[in-house]
Amino acid sequence: MASDYTPPTDPLNILHEDHQIVVADKPAGLLSVPGKGEHLADCLLTRLQEAFPQTLLVHRLDRDTSGVMVFALTPHAQRHLGLQFEKRQTKKTYLARVAGRLEPKTGTVDLPIGVDWPNRPRQMIDHENGRNALTDWRVIRADDSESRVHLMPKTGRSHQLRVHMLSLGHAILGDPLYAADSVAEHPRMMLHSEELRLRHPEGGIGMKFRSPAPF
Repeated sequence: MASDYTPPTDPLNILHEDHQIVVADKPAGLLSVPGKGEHLADCLLTRLQEAFPQTLLVHRLDRDTSGVMVFALTPHAQRHLGLQFEKRQTKKTYLARVAGRLEPKTGTVDLPIGVDWPNRPRQMIDHENGRNALTDWRVIRADDSESRVHLMPKTGRSHQLRVHMLSLGHAILGDPLYAADSVAEHPRMMLHSEELRLRHPEGGIGMKFRSPAPF
């Protein structure tokens, strides 16, 4: 998959900027951080560093996921925000389109996730060696072919939302790893980081950043 990396050329979409943090809207198809090899160097972090040379990484989104990401502009902000993510003090809301009618309207997936070693980078439900993972969901609307849902992860495991939805039998549409049969009908993976709530590193005031889903 790495060899066909052709990231979008959208200009930076900055949602917020101050002396401690910068918040950007990541387009689908763009890596959050550089991959291994020169052909995977282009990513949101390096693009931001061209505009804000002091930009530091705090968290990641999968390449095929779009939406709100926060970056630090000082080491203090990086530590402060990193602890908020680690202690699960941030609140993240994603919008997804998933296969089939998801029922009931609300629920929680509490299933541990681990690496599917023979099929990396895939992850899987792993009751023996997996790390605990928790996701709340709320259906916005649904029909027999697909459901539009809000996903609220309480933990931050790799591919968590993608694996949890698959475990329910409602894979995220357009997902090249977990719903390959749906890729042809969808221009991208239908997963978007719609809202992020956090405390500002200076003063601790609560802040909310939103980006409407492009699908």
